[in-house]
Amino acid sequence: MFRKRYRQQIPELNTTSTADISFMLLIFFLVTSSMDTEKGLMRQMAPPPLEHETPKDINRESVMQVRLDANNQLTCDGKVVTLAQLTDEVRSLASVNRTGHVVQIQADAKSTYDAYFHMQDAIVGAYHALREAYARKHYGHAYELCTAEQRTLMNEYYPQRISEGEITEEGGAR
Repeated sequence: MFRKRYRQQIPELNTTSTADISFMLLIFFLVTSSMDTEKGLMRQMAPPPLEHETPKDINRESVMQVRLDANNQLTCDGKVVTLAQLTDEVRSLASVNRTGHVVQIQADAKSTYDAYFHMQDAIVGAYHALREAYARKHYGHAYELCTAEQRTLMNEYYPQRISEGEITEEGGAR
């Protein structure tokens, strides 16, 4: 007549595989997500001169001096210029004197990396514009659509002649 009341026990969940599942999800999201990659400047060092080669003399008029000061002010041959003006100056120098010109870059140690990379982009953009015009004129399509052989010919026709000058004072960029 009297019944004993038993407390109903709730069955426990088996959680042994939870760690495995969460680990698999973590791996899945790490593999499928994209991570920011660092960007840099694509530069290829010139090969060392051969023993029998003599260094070339460069005419002083064919050297363009580009300076970036501590206030991120850009000057080209002593004149203050913008990035667009710098691109135009480099383009005109490289088109007139294709293989005998040099763009000499000097950056102050207190200038920012951002200003330095914008300056580099402006200079490289001038060469890209020249090569793009050459490709359209001689091959009838954009530089990106050219074959590797055609690109090599254009790169030899309009070589990037950039010289990195010394840092003007010790320190690091901001």
